Amino acid sequence: MVDVELSHPPFTFLDEEGRERVRRSIDLAYYDREEIILDAGQAGEYLFLIHKGEVAELDPTLPGAQSHIGHYTAGDLFGAISILNGKSRYRFRAEQECLCYLLPKGVFKQLCTAYPAFAEFFRQRLAQKTRLLTERRAEGGVTMAGFMLARVSECMRAPLLVAATTHLAEAVHTLNDSHADSLLVEGEQGPGMVTKTDLLNALVLEGLTQQSPVQDVAHFALITATPEQYLFEVLVQMTRFKVERVVVMEGDRPCGVVELTDVLSYFSSRSYVVSLQVEQADSLEALAAASRRTPELVKALMAQGVKLRFAMGLLAALNGRIMNKAWGFLIDEQYHDQSCLIVMGSEGRGEQILKTDQDNGLILADDLDWPDCQAQMQRLTETLIELGYPPCPGDIMVSNPEWVGTESQWRGRIAQWAAKRDGESLMRLAIMLDAHAVAGNASLLERLREELFERCSRDEILLSYFARTALRFSTPLTLFGSLKKPQHGVDIKKGGIFPIVHGVRTLALERRIAATSTLARLDALVADGRLEERFAEDLGEALSLFTELRLRQQLERLDDPEGKGEAPDRVVVQELSSLERDLLREALHIVKEFKQRISHRFHLEYS
Repeated sequence: MVDVELSHPPFTFLDEEGRERVRRSIDLAYYDREEIILDAGQAGEYLFLIHKGEVAELDPTLPGAQSHIGHYTAGDLFGAISILNGKSRYRFRAEQECLCYLLPKGVFKQLCTAYPAFAEFFRQRLAQKTRLLTERRAEGGVTMAGFMLARVSECMRAPLLVAATTHLAEAVHTLNDSHADSLLVEGEQGPGMVTKTDLLNALVLEGLTQQSPVQDVAHFALITATPEQYLFEVLVQMTRFKVERVVVMEGDRPCGVVELTDVLSYFSSRSYVVSLQVEQADSLEALAAASRRTPELVKALMAQGVKLRFAMGLLAALNGRIMNKAWGFLIDEQYHDQSCLIVMGSEGRGEQILKTDQDNGLILADDLDWPDCQAQMQRLTETLIELGYPPCPGDIMVSNPEWVGTESQWRGRIAQWAAKRDGESLMRLAIMLDAHAVAGNASLLERLREELFERCSRDEILLSYFARTALRFSTPLTLFGSLKKPQHGVDIKKGGIFPIVHGVRTLALERRIAATSTLARLDALVADGRLEERFAEDLGEALSLFTELRLRQQLERLDDPEGKGEAPDRVVVQELSSLERDLLREALHIVKEFKQRISHRFHLEYS
């Protein structure tokens, strides 16, 4: 019996009996350098697991170096598809002397029949494989963490629905009898909501009589969800829209209510109280104390195996609320409706989990008179530094007058950037395209976004210049399609994250897509017909994988003061597991294909 390491997928989908069966059936074979292990068109007889050496995957229909489409090293598998399909599509050749474990076809097929999850592993695309990686990382073997899989239906309360003509006195009795805090009110355009506080204010402060209809005090602009949505998404909505209740709808009928206290109780980890602490902060000191806990929240989310998309959503909403509250503490209320604080770059896209450099600006209404605006913005920048947001090395901050201006001044800047088309101007257009309002009057930003679209979306020459930046950095793959393995690591931001983010941003600019997050832009591009759903999903999963690998290193450096000077964007391939290496290689090939598509769409191959 051969002693082989079986603690990684797909062998983790087998029970101990299945793994013992593998050990009894497996054999060890030697292959000389340049020897063909499995040829194209050949029937698959074995599943190969590399013990030592390297194997190239070749497409014999392609010429020369183009034929190298894959590269496998110790711990990697190949040959499964040739068994499942009856023959191999590609050629597998030893690049150096190799030792491979061989699992016979008959045993492999029996295992696939007995263990469906084992068989499914070999048919999965990047999207499914990355989910496996997330599941593996969940603490204590919890798959995707219980709260990650929790649905709204598991935490909602039955709705208390009353007619619009119900008297206020009757509404109060209904609330008291049911020990509830809110009622839903039937309305012609959909349900509304009234809370105990609404009723108290109506009777005591506003002077309404007990016989007044409840529809007079109900709120009909509600935040809604469906029973099938993840409960975690609802927590993000509550944080972003500053509400404590979400109405659950089935079709056009309310079927429940989810309250913030219920959600926080469901998420029993103390880390999830951070959002509540932010809301309850009544001073800058209290806000700073809550803000300092966000790294703790990030670590908890990652340890629990939460899907990165939801983690980014929650942290983006929290960062937005922290900045919004800081704005509220510092800026006189008279200026709120005539100004808009915006964040840009990764913060604007909602794709930054740990706090990074400030990228912010201020839009002012044309007729606003604000004499001490510059002094106020300097104070805001200093306050954000105290809250954990470092100053921007490029000085893209509200303390810099270049990033503060009236609506007309901003329109002039956009026109100037679009006309110049140099590197600096294109960078400023890009970060402005990602801008997101966190405080003040968001309509000021939306009008500027329309101006940007109007000037840029139909300008083919500008779009070509804009798109070229996505190809600026090389993809860290060798000529033969394998991962580059420099000792100091590969730059995952330049080689993986940036090409996806900027390529998708370019397509979003062309199609006038208002969404700012890359994942939301991908969804919109699919709906628009610009990208196929399958390819967009793989792009999104590749981006999530790159971001997670980068985040993991950043978190490790937070715990290791001596490592803080190291480059945070570099991933050392040699330190990854075989599954992570496989996913990284596959994700980088998707980036390579996307860059080719961008090049073809904007005719960059001729430039």
